[in-house]
Amino acid sequence: MNAWINAITYQLVWFAAIWGASSGHWWLAPLALLPFAAWMLGRPDGGADALLMPIAVLLGAVLDSSLAASGLVAYASPVPFAHAAPLWILSIWAAFSLTLRHSFRFLHGRWPLAAVLGAVGAPMAYLGAARGWHAVAFPLGATPAVVALAAGWAVAMPLLIGLAVRVERTSTPALARGEAHVA
Repeated sequence: MNAWINAITYQLVWFAAIWGASSGHWWLAPLALLPFAAWMLGRPDGGADALLMPIAVLLGAVLDSSLAASGLVAYASPVPFAHAAPLWILSIWAAFSLTLRHSFRFLHGRWPLAAVLGAVGAPMAYLGAARGWHAVAFPLGATPAVVALAAGWAVAMPLLIGLAVRVERTSTPALARGEAHVA
């Protein structure tokens, strides 16, 4: 599968989630996730992605709920609770899990690069969601929120990439990984 198509499709889910949350339509995120997840999970190697998804969503729930509970981040359309990760953010985490073995394959085995990319990329995404669409806000200021996001993602990204590598090695058939079977 083309990593670019995977990345672009993920970005479409992200934009739908952010726009939906900012306009009070939080349900657009899970709705946009459905075709992406069906496509990725329906592939022959989709079982590995299916194993990653609940773990990524759980990690996202912990990280984003911690940010919300601390008051560092406030989410538009905070369904189901104001001080927890909203469903639209969890849908983004689910979609993100579908990129770990595809768009982010170049990070496999590159833990420091994964940490840097997480520490830089995630805060930029949250800043974009805040400034462009007002889907998130930083009640205590952007600086403490960005620092917390960078720290959390500097850990989360290599952790998720490492998990993706491990899941792929243990659950994906050799042929789906491109290995030839010698009889």
